[in-house]
Amino acid sequence: MNKKSILNNGAEISWFAPICNGDDQFLGDHDPNYKSSWENTSKIVLKADELGFRNILCPSSYQVGQDTMTFASAIAPLTKQINLLTAIRCGEIHPPMLARSIATLDHILKGRLTLNIISSDLPGTSLSSEMRYQRSNEVIQILKQGWNQDFIDFKGDFYNINLPSDPVKPYQQNGGPLLYFGGYSPQGIELCAQHCDVYLMWPEIILNLKNHIENLKMKSIKYNRELQYGLRAHVIVRETEDEAKEYANKLISHLKIDKGNEIRNRALDSKSYGVSLQSEMRNQSDKEYYIEDNLWTGIGLARSGCGSAIVGNPDQVYEKIKKYMEIGIKSFILSGYPNSSELDLFAKYVLPKIQTFSFPEILNRIPKNIPLSPLANGKRN
Repeated sequence: MNKKSILNNGAEISWFAPICNGDDQFLGDHDPNYKSSWENTSKIVLKADELGFRNILCPSSYQVGQDTMTFASAIAPLTKQINLLTAIRCGEIHPPMLARSIATLDHILKGRLTLNIISSDLPGTSLSSEMRYQRSNEVIQILKQGWNQDFIDFKGDFYNINLPSDPVKPYQQNGGPLLYFGGYSPQGIELCAQHCDVYLMWPEIILNLKNHIENLKMKSIKYNRELQYGLRAHVIVRETEDEAKEYANKLISHLKIDKGNEIRNRALDSKSYGVSLQSEMRNQSDKEYYIEDNLWTGIGLARSGCGSAIVGNPDQVYEKIKKYMEIGIKSFILSGYPNSSELDLFAKYVLPKIQTFSFPEILNRIPKNIPLSPLANGKRN
């Protein structure tokens, strides 16, 4: 089967590494057994790799947990086939040094690196949305110059850089690592349309997701670009629908509303437009927090960001994912509570039903031969 056919019929099925305090058995009840330690989180990544997931999100957050790039670099040589979707918070590291870190990690992974672009405020700072996205725009331009040109020659509002690009050449060719992006503000949409490769959404009703996709398609045409589309969601799959719904209720059985509000509000993205959309959807759901068939918004009672889960038996969860695929979503970043347990259940009941692929492979980013980059088969300067 050719790559176009695989892209049309399959999906990138990814999991989530809870390296930033994002795992528990009961929402709002922090159990030390699920802390974001290397021991806990590395096991999840290695299990996802072994079970056949094609990518795994390593998030970035100023929470009790681990530094993203450090974690990714440590786990990279232990993995065999899974990609690492490594989050980078634009502005956190001087762009040429960030580019060098990315190139190093991409060579360790032999091209299995993807990047999640984050534009939120750096811890302890506050910039307007417009300025944050301007900074991200400049960081991405610098990265892409380093990946695709002999020199980085950039002048902007935040950075003024003129450097040779040899030290930052990645393993991946034809544009470097793919850029994933999630955001709903006008500036974020424009940034994604202009520079990124995969637009990530949080769960909403099907009609709203279709509208987001159409909006991005119209924006990307202006830049003569074609984007891919993804969904970041939680999942609860059990043998029967009743069991799945019962487990969903169990997840929030220990939650006190004040504690849930405190957990949500301390996140750096808690006041973003995307988070407000999740809250609005939860307010419109029924008394059991379902907004449409098999989409449960109760997760958002105790966390910022993605606040909904696909809930049901194996066939229902698979059919829900198929509906998303039919409207153009081809990348799914999933997680559950506890993360490792739900990983096993999804791999058992749903993953075998889906033809999976790796976006760097399907979009021709990984070279057939070892590249002539300085960290690979290029000459030593």
